[in-house]
Amino acid sequence: MSHPGERDGSWTLLTGHGHVLVEITRNPGARIRDISAAAGITERTVQAIVADLEAAGYLTRTRTGRRTRYSVNPDSSFRHPAQEGLRVGQLLAVLAASGDAAEPGPAPAAALPQPRLTTTTLDPAPQVLGALADPVAGWV
Repeated sequence: MSHPGERDGSWTLLTGHGHVLVEITRNPGARIRDISAAAGITERTVQAIVADLEAAGYLTRTRTGRRTRYSVNPDSSFRHPAQEGLRVGQLLAVLAASGDAAEPGPAPAAALPQPRLTTTTLDPAPQVLGALADPVAGWV
């Protein structure tokens, strides 16, 4: 039996899609390489996941010269019927704010605008997240 904190490699709570979306929320100017390293998956997988997330409306990509900048849509709904009516923004705000490690990538974290999420609809997520959702003021 494994103990909490031990990594047995058999599963994680978030999928690759969840990890990529959290990393993009933390650092919208991150390169595919940076997202891959932070999420622990290959660059090719990150590219496919970013394409999936964009097609589903979770994010948009904007090219500026040779760089790509991402914008996350916090009003996107969860896809599973068990979370029907809930939006991803509040969960992303909590997970993105909990990242204590330095963000990988060429730009320092202080140089990038940090995502701030706010509730735009009435849903039960604030009761579930409680005080964790409070420090986050609004999307940039």
